Amino acid sequence: VEANEGPTPVLDLGAFVGELTVEDDAASDDVSLEGLEQELQDYKTDDVVAIILSKGTKLRDYTKDVENNLRQLELDSIEDYIKESDNLVSLHDQIHDCDTILAQMEKLLSGFQAEIGSISSDIKVLQEKSMDMGLKLKNRKAAESKLAKFVEDIIIPPRMIDIIVDGEVNEEYMRTLEILSKKLKFVETDTMVKTSKALNDVQPELEKLRQKAVSKEDKHTVLKEVDMYFKLGVGVPGVLMVYFTPLYVILFLKEHGKEVYLEVRAAYIDTMNKVLSTKIRAYIQALEKLQLDIATSSDLIGIDTRSTSLFLRGKEPLKNRSAVFALGERINILKEIDESALIPHIAEASSKKYPYEVLFRSMHKLLMDTAASEYLFCDEFFGEQPMFYDIFAGPFAVVDEHLNTILPNCFDAIGLMLMIRIIYQHQLIMSRRRIPCLDSYLDKVNISLWPRFKMVFDMHLNSLRNANVRTLWEDDVHPHYVMRRYAEFTASLIQLNVDYGDGQLELNLERLRMAVDDLLVKLAKLFRKPKLQTVFLINNYDMTIAVLKEAGPEGGKIQLHFEELLKSNTAIYVEELLVEHFSDLIKFVKTRASEDPSSSSERPITVTEVEPIVKDFASRWKAAIELMHNDVITSFSNFLCGMEILRAALTQLLLYYTRLSDCMKRIAGGSALNKDLVSISSIMYEIRKYSRTF
Repeated sequence: VEANEGPTPVLDLGAFVGELTVEDDAASDDVSLEGLEQELQDYKTDDVVAIILSKGTKLRDYTKDVENNLRQLELDSIEDYIKESDNLVSLHDQIHDCDTILAQMEKLLSGFQAEIGSISSDIKVLQEKSMDMGLKLKNRKAAESKLAKFVEDIIIPPRMIDIIVDGEVNEEYMRTLEILSKKLKFVETDTMVKTSKALNDVQPELEKLRQKAVSKEDKHTVLKEVDMYFKLGVGVPGVLMVYFTPLYVILFLKEHGKEVYLEVRAAYIDTMNKVLSTKIRAYIQALEKLQLDIATSSDLIGIDTRSTSLFLRGKEPLKNRSAVFALGERINILKEIDESALIPHIAEASSKKYPYEVLFRSMHKLLMDTAASEYLFCDEFFGEQPMFYDIFAGPFAVVDEHLNTILPNCFDAIGLMLMIRIIYQHQLIMSRRRIPCLDSYLDKVNISLWPRFKMVFDMHLNSLRNANVRTLWEDDVHPHYVMRRYAEFTASLIQLNVDYGDGQLELNLERLRMAVDDLLVKLAKLFRKPKLQTVFLINNYDMTIAVLKEAGPEGGKIQLHFEELLKSNTAIYVEELLVEHFSDLIKFVKTRASEDPSSSSERPITVTEVEPIVKDFASRWKAAIELMHNDVITSFSNFLCGMEILRAALTQLLLYYTRLSDCMKRIAGGSALNKDLVSISSIMYEIRKYSRTF
């Protein structure tokens, strides 16, 4: 059917099947058509069937063609088989021969298999025997190892006996002693040994060796060795004791000779206690010869220097007196806190004297280093830290005795505060070393220093509160020596409190400040003229501020307090100075300049009232300023402070005169006085001229 002839017609299998008749095939009786319909439906979509049907060929004809083709193929196949018949016969013979050979091999392999099975049984028996022998060997080795170790631990070699009995205490002796200790521990602790018959033979000999070893290191030997250290010039015996009496000897005595160990321990404690006490006492006595006396009970802030004996003062250098209140270079001791202690004979040879805090630091530096070394030695050598305190009971008592003699006679408050800071720094050093042996001692010293400092500080405070004002007063407006003492003393303590922030010390300084304030005001009132009183106060406040600033950039509350007092007294002095030279001008400006001239007041401002003031100022203002300048120069010790005050006075004068000029502009007829007015620029020029001087 052509594609352009319309849709492809649907093939009707029933039409083809319907053409088949049962009578056309002789064998049709044997064919069952059951299920044919289903098979036709299944093959409906088969490609081959579809091609056959599309050609329009009848199924019977197609079937016959297929059968003919099959018969032809069968005949061709038979013909090919006949042609190859000789080869097939040869192949058959070969296969038969192979079967014969394979049968023989099968028989041979079966024999081998039987033999291998027999060998496998033999190998299994041998393996079991080998495992049994290996287990026995392992058990015997374990038993031999234990027995060998037992024999090694319990046997006493002749060489060991010779070394312990007759040998010198050297490295070989130490090794032998260690072996003996192990044998003694083995006999004492091993349960197997206690049931062994060998113990009966060995134990008596071990006990003899133990007694002999213990007898070699008794207390007399230790004392002899300690004495040897000092003959060699060793300062701290414990440091080198390990080289003479090795550590293992002490451990041996501790474990196997308890009674002798206790005797050795007690002998060491007693000897070291006495030796260290003697050495430290001798060192302290040598330091005392180097002491420079700084202060006595009369060296107080509020005590009149003229009341003390000139004979006593003549014996002491002037520079020592200044150290009573000023810290100066004494603070360097805190920067040298971990330096080596002084060597007395070297310092004495140079004829140099030191403030007590220097000797205090050296004494505690030596004590600290000695204590740290001995503490570590006791811990490592004896394994007992507490015995350190038994050893150092004597040295601590020596130092306490010395301090109990020195502190009651110490009136140097700055030195006492330096000692407090030294103790604090030493506590930090011991803390960094992680050695706590001096904690309680340093706390005790610190506790003893604070009350003494407080007592001396209160002596200074009471000297100000109870000072005889008339005895202290001098007819001189320059800074008073009592105020200078106070300033230096306060600055010193502030400087020593910078890194510590001690609130109690700050409170005491505030009490001292209040006392000196009262005393200074009382001294100022003894001047007859108020102006001199103010000048006296300004000079003292200015000096105090300068000293406090030298001690540090921040003077704290005390410096701020004196700065406020300086500011207020400067304002008072400026007014007093101006009133002295321009009283009429200032009186008018304060009382009348603020009034309105055009108001209907009872007494209006007139030209007649102002004219004398203006002419008086114009006639002598330059001379008055020069007098003010000379007055300031002679009144104030600090040139810069005086110039600041003069500039403040001239500035205030300019303000007063400006207010007068403004007032004249509002007065009727005031322009007539313009010719007598001094120009503001002229006054400014004069002010700048004096400003250039500083």
